[in-house]
Amino acid sequence: MSDEKVRLSLDEVTALSRDILTHHGLSARHVEAVTATIVAGERDECASHGIYRLLVCVNTLRTGKVVKDAVPVVHDVARALVRVDAAGGFAQAAFHEGLPLLVEKARQNGIAALGINHCVHFAALWPEVEAVAAAGLVAFACTPSHAWVAPAGGIKPLFGTNPVAFGWPRPGDYPYVFDFATSAVARGEIELHRRAGKPIPEGWGVDAEGRPTTDAKAALDGAMLTFGGHKGSALATMVELIAGPLIGDLTSAESIALDDGAGSSPIGGEFILAIDPAGFLGAEAARHIERAEQIFDAITGQGARLPSQRRFEARARSLANGVEVPRQLYEDVRALLG
Repeated sequence: MSDEKVRLSLDEVTALSRDILTHHGLSARHVEAVTATIVAGERDECASHGIYRLLVCVNTLRTGKVVKDAVPVVHDVARALVRVDAAGGFAQAAFHEGLPLLVEKARQNGIAALGINHCVHFAALWPEVEAVAAAGLVAFACTPSHAWVAPAGGIKPLFGTNPVAFGWPRPGDYPYVFDFATSAVARGEIELHRRAGKPIPEGWGVDAEGRPTTDAKAALDGAMLTFGGHKGSALATMVELIAGPLIGDLTSAESIALDDGAGSSPIGGEFILAIDPAGFLGAEAARHIERAEQIFDAITGQGARLPSQRRFEARARSLANGVEVPRQLYEDVRALLG
């Protein structure tokens, strides 16, 4: 496949996403929320979460598994709990509807949780934790997906990629953020390798018979693996429980069963926790947040990299110069308008 690239401004990426999603019948509320997430992924040079995800979204729209004009409903269920019924729509709009009340409750009570139910989720979680951290709160988020990942010691898919994300507010433009799948790699990365005809590293997946493989398609047809063996497997189980039964929503196995071979994005729930440092520390909060900077300085001071550091550096480049995407991917995405 050609390595030729196409350069686009972020405005062009935004317009492309809006045009495609609107063309496929998504309502304006969801077009804007989904577009913001896709542009953020491309802007931050997260190729598997950028315009590639338009192919994923449109496929889900074509399956009928997502409600194109869903209206999220916010429920104030308890002093420190918020639920948003996404009504079968994409998760992004539901999160934006619930965020203000989540922030308000965290500030009132020191801690608050948001459960999003009945949503379709296709994206990374760092946009959510960045939004919570921007309000000066500590954030944690997780969501199951489809059963694509085998548990440690097993060979059959049971877990989703089950990402977890954490955000910590910092002085300056960017918070401390990490966001990673509990699988060895995000599923989109394997799909990009398949599209490019490239082998995947050992340890990413096994084939349908449970044999280790470097063939991307064989891994997609077989099972992905957790990172760190039993450690990633345990974290994946935690995500299944917290963002599944705890909030009354689907596990990854239930999600893929409901999909019934349609090939849509995962269906289920998302869990977000917000903690206000002032709830623990009162007037001392600012001083202790400043103490936390010593940890970050000690990491970078010895030449180590903070999580998301490369993503934030990419953001600065993209805001100044736009982005480059593979020509074949660009043409495939443009074809969605046809």
